[in-house]
Amino acid sequence: MAGAANQHQTPESPPLLLLHRFPSFNLYFLPFLQTKYTVLDPFADPPDPSFPTLSKSARVMLCFGPTPVTSEDLDRYPSVEYVLGTSAGINNFDLAACRRRGIRVTSAGDAYSDDVADYAVGLTIDVLRRVSAADRFVRAGSWPVQNEYTLGSKVSGKRVGIVGLGSIGSRVAKRFEAFGCSIAYNSRKQKPHVTYTYHANVKDLASDVDVLIVCCALTNETHRIINKDVMTALGKMGVIVNVGRGALIDEKELVELLVRGEIGGAGLDVFENEPHVPEPLLTLDNVVLSPHKAVLTPDSFAALEELVRSNLEAFFSNQPLRAEVELN
Repeated sequence: MAGAANQHQTPESPPLLLLHRFPSFNLYFLPFLQTKYTVLDPFADPPDPSFPTLSKSARVMLCFGPTPVTSEDLDRYPSVEYVLGTSAGINNFDLAACRRRGIRVTSAGDAYSDDVADYAVGLTIDVLRRVSAADRFVRAGSWPVQNEYTLGSKVSGKRVGIVGLGSIGSRVAKRFEAFGCSIAYNSRKQKPHVTYTYHANVKDLASDVDVLIVCCALTNETHRIINKDVMTALGKMGVIVNVGRGALIDEKELVELLVRGEIGGAGLDVFENEPHVPEPLLTLDNVVLSPHKAVLTPDSFAALEELVRSNLEAFFSNQPLRAEVELN
C-alpha cells in the first residue's frame, strides 16, 4: 500500500485528487471539486506538466463510470490508498489487486437504486403491455389501416422473480408488490428477514415465475448466470428484464430463443458488447431496448454528487466511508 509523502505541496495545499476516466467521460460537478482539491486529470486540455509527478503522490483515485481500474493502473499511481467509484457495479475494478495493496474501494452505493428500480418496472410494463410496439404501430400510420393491434399481457398479479435482492432488487420487489404481484428471489444467501420465496438455484426461480428481473452484480460467479437452461425454464410466456450488466445473460442464447419464440419477451437496458446490440433484436416487437440509461436522472446525479463529496471529506478527515466494498 502506498502513502508516499507529497514533496510538491505545502501542508496548506488542497489534497490531491486523481481522476481516472475514459477521454469521453466527464463529471458535471468537477468544477466544484476543483475548488476544494488539486484535481489531476490525465486528459486535461492543455496537458498539466505537473501531472506525471503529482499523480504518483495522489492518495485518492476518483473513477468515472465503468472505467477499468487494473493492477497496471495502480502500478502507475503507487500512492493511491482509496478508489472512489461512481458506478453501482464494481466489476470494472481489479478488487484482488486493491486487496493486496490495502486500497479501500467504494461504489455509488444506492445513489442510483430508486431510478434503476423504476426503470426495471417500466421495462416490464412496456414489454407486457407492448407500449413501445404500440407507439411504433401508431406512428407508422398502421392504426387506420389494420384497425386491430396485438393484445398485451396484464401486469398486475404476475409472479415476479428477482435475481439479486440487494439495494436495487429490494426496491424492485416493493414496487411490484403494489401491483399485487407475488415475489420470489435468488441471491448469494437467503435474506433472514425477507418474506419473499427464496430459491437457491436460478433455474428453479425461473421455472416458478412469469417475469425474471436481473439486477445482481456482475462477478466471476454471476457471469452468464442466466443461461439457456434458465431461459428455457422461464418458458414461452416468460419475460426477462435486465438492468444489471449485459454479461449476466448468455446473450447469444437469449437472441436465439427470442427469435424462435421460446421466450415471451425481453426488456434490456444492458448488453454484452455495448454499444452494439444484436441485430435480430431490432426487429422484434416483444423486445424493448434501452441504451444503458436506467441510472441517468438529475436526481441520481444529485445523490451521486452528495456521496462523492461526503466520501472525499470522510477520507481526508479519517472518518468512515459510505458504500465501502468489503474486500476480504
